Amino acid sequence: MEGELRLATVDDAVQYQLFLIPCEQGDPDQHREVLQQYIERILVQFAPILVSYIWQNQPFNLKYKPPKGDIPAHIGGVTKFGDNIEDEWFIVYLIQQVTKKFPELVARVDDNDGEFLLIEAADFLPKWLTPENSANRVFFHQGELCIIPQPKTPGEEPWLPATSPTILQALMLLSAHPDDFLATKSVRAAVYKRISGYPEKVQASFHQAHCYLPAGIVVVLKHRPALVAAAVQAFYLRDSIDLQACRPFKTFLPKTRVMTSVTFTKCLYAQLMQQKFVPDRRSGYILPSPVHHQYKAHELGMKLAHGFEILCSKCNTVSPDSKRQVLNTPFWAGFLNSLKTNNYFKGEPEGSAKYLDQLHMAENYFQQSVIKPESSVAMSPGEEILTLLQTLSFNLDELEKEAASLPPEDDDGWLEISPDDLDQILSEASGRNESIPPSNEEDQKYDLAEVTESMKAFINKVSTHEGAETPWSPAEACVTFDVDSFTDALDRILGADSEELDSDDLEEEEQFEFLDSDEDLDSEALGQEEKALPNKMIGSLRSYMNDMDCELMHTNVGKSFITPRKVASSAKEPLSRDADCALEDDSGAGDTDLTPVDVDLNLVTNLLESYSAQAGLAGPASNILQSMGVHLPENSDHRCINSRAKD
Repeated sequence: MEGELRLATVDDAVQYQLFLIPCEQGDPDQHREVLQQYIERILVQFAPILVSYIWQNQPFNLKYKPPKGDIPAHIGGVTKFGDNIEDEWFIVYLIQQVTKKFPELVARVDDNDGEFLLIEAADFLPKWLTPENSANRVFFHQGELCIIPQPKTPGEEPWLPATSPTILQALMLLSAHPDDFLATKSVRAAVYKRISGYPEKVQASFHQAHCYLPAGIVVVLKHRPALVAAAVQAFYLRDSIDLQACRPFKTFLPKTRVMTSVTFTKCLYAQLMQQKFVPDRRSGYILPSPVHHQYKAHELGMKLAHGFEILCSKCNTVSPDSKRQVLNTPFWAGFLNSLKTNNYFKGEPEGSAKYLDQLHMAENYFQQSVIKPESSVAMSPGEEILTLLQTLSFNLDELEKEAASLPPEDDDGWLEISPDDLDQILSEASGRNESIPPSNEEDQKYDLAEVTESMKAFINKVSTHEGAETPWSPAEACVTFDVDSFTDALDRILGADSEELDSDDLEEEEQFEFLDSDEDLDSEALGQEEKALPNKMIGSLRSYMNDMDCELMHTNVGKSFITPRKVASSAKEPLSRDADCALEDDSGAGDTDLTPVDVDLNLVTNLLESYSAQAGLAGPASNILQSMGVHLPENSDHRCINSRAKD
């Protein structure tokens, strides 16, 4: 039953549920009435920020959900956010604020990816929390993020379920222990950072742009600004059949076009701008030259007009009385009274222009978010456009006068992003606050020892089939050390006679002993064989290494490594080419002295060569090092060579 609560097939959609605690089983009809009252109170409470919001696909909506199996009756909703991920996080903010305003409500949010709140805080989650056991553990309660833990041992905390709890179990735990399940500070900070800035952030997500549009669209958008989203989506997802309706235009004739200002979300504006589209000549839309100062306004208007025409071509005219029937219900009267009580109209006299604008927005909000999930009279965007065209009138001369005094459009420089800005955004998104290294090489301080130590820490990190973990710095997490556990683990690996090994043996065999760390050895099964394992392994490994050295000595593999001998010879005056060849021949023929390899020097050399080969692009060397907070400088040698080539 719990699986039915999670979205399974709907892509790019967020699902949210609000449960009333304590969940006492009573009269179902009375419980339904209580939840319906909560729906009205929630929508009225947040109406001031919801009425003006432009949703990408579907609005925030709440409706009563009857009990089903182990899932009690609750308030639920689903919103398809499409390409605008900000819609999803705005809903997370709303749900958090709902539980803060109504502390008797507990909420959970997920999408087709599952518990996406945990994904956002993945770097700070406890090790025991995995996608397999995270179901029904994450909730918002009293405005705070809560995670129901797993008992450390089966008998230690019997009041905690050993497996994933059911919804009913989770609600009972949150009701009985409201302060015991608060998520850690780092997890909460990661999620709260993503929803910080609301509700002010809503206005920052809008973009005002000038568009050359038919007068009918201008009037429709004045009355219902949110319809711009449906029009952009219709144009953005158009097909050849949709374009047939635009040859020629039947609803929005190009000869009635006037200049106007349109409010988009940044996502909608970017979708419209990035589309390359040439209108059909039969449509009547002819664009000016690209160098014309109003070319962008003409192009945006042409694309938007195609979207509106496509919407209208798919619908039939709806009776204007349909909306009136919805607004004549007692629910609307109570909703309007609640808006007046909450000072939604901000003291505007009834009947004034601003009052009527706010009233129209409230009517549309009520129809889309309150009535639409429950009523069959709700209209599609195309039907609503045709209905508005029947009921609204306009004067073309007045619209042209308004076009002469339009407010300036917003700068769309945010569409372009520099590489440095992208690096900064990625750094902030990863949770690291490192600043981008300065461009002046004299101010850059690079510690090659940090490079080698970071790589060693990365290599020594235990990896599984789920991937490798980037080593955390001490500042990112608390370090705990259990001496007994460490001693026991060391004895299992090295055996009881590990003290007989000297430091050279340990250093030589360290990397091979780590090969056994990925295996879960059963100490009882091995018994006394473990005691003899280290000495036997060391002898076998030494013999294996000696045979390998003898075999590789007659190959060119050794020449690929840097040794102290090569470093010392490079500091001397270079020999002639013939002398070099003779030395190489002699060394290849009879040099049996194995010079130790400088591992750190070879590591740094190979990393720098790999980084240089990336030529400024993304690659394995830079990705691994930057994930550990190590930034390498630009290759100045290549820059000098390129500058000389240009000269």
